[in-house]
Amino acid sequence: MQLEHIKVEQEPPVGIIRINRPKVLNALNFHLIREIVETLEAFDKDDGLKVTVLTGNDDAFSAGADIKELSEATPVELIKRNQFALWDRMKKISKPIIGAVSGYALGGGCELAMACDIIIASETAKFGQPEINIGIMPGAGGTQRLTRALGKYRAMEMILTGQHITAREAEKHGLVNRVVPVESYYQEAKKLARQIADKGPIATRLAKDAILKAFETGLDEGLQFERRNFYLLFSTEDMKEGMQAFIDKRSAQFKGR
Repeated sequence: MQLEHIKVEQEPPVGIIRINRPKVLNALNFHLIREIVETLEAFDKDDGLKVTVLTGNDDAFSAGADIKELSEATPVELIKRNQFALWDRMKKISKPIIGAVSGYALGGGCELAMACDIIIASETAKFGQPEINIGIMPGAGGTQRLTRALGKYRAMEMILTGQHITAREAEKHGLVNRVVPVESYYQEAKKLARQIADKGPIATRLAKDAILKAFETGLDEGLQFERRNFYLLFSTEDMKEGMQAFIDKRSAQFKGR
């Protein structure tokens, strides 16, 4: 696949996707999202890659959707394009995705960050859903994920006023995992990615799967799903290796089997 809007690197066991439209603050258009999703799917199939880091640059993770692309769109065109089907494919990625966010993460950029499993933010990061300022509303998960992260009242205020919050505010309200200096957010994300990649890859996938299920089910159903994944891991070589390594007081050598 020829990539126009992103840069892709591999530092096994970590895959890296960097949004690369700096002249427009990494604004998201349809083709950019397609490139991200198809790369994530390729990484998901690559046994040598265990975790993905998704980032932009120091000035902007992404300042939002490409308004020029959207300004002349009709409902019928949007339905035919069905761009949100790409976002739905992102939910099916089984390996962990870490967002390394600096600068603007607004509108679709905030929604893209929230589609990640973990967010490491620089001190300069700003999060927000300002769509209301141009007569629309979030459409790629902002009303749902922001509400789950911040609660009804804070999400309602942010979305209905279009106001931004700082990285520190986002950390306080649980929207990001931690805030670090702008000089180190990317390296911190890669460090965390390697830490996760050292764990058993099957257990990592099934644990992520169970955590995400908590947002879609009631407690009883979620517990049953968790137990199913828990039992399933007892059929893996990694489980036997992990427990034996613990008994032997050595580091486990997981093979994803």
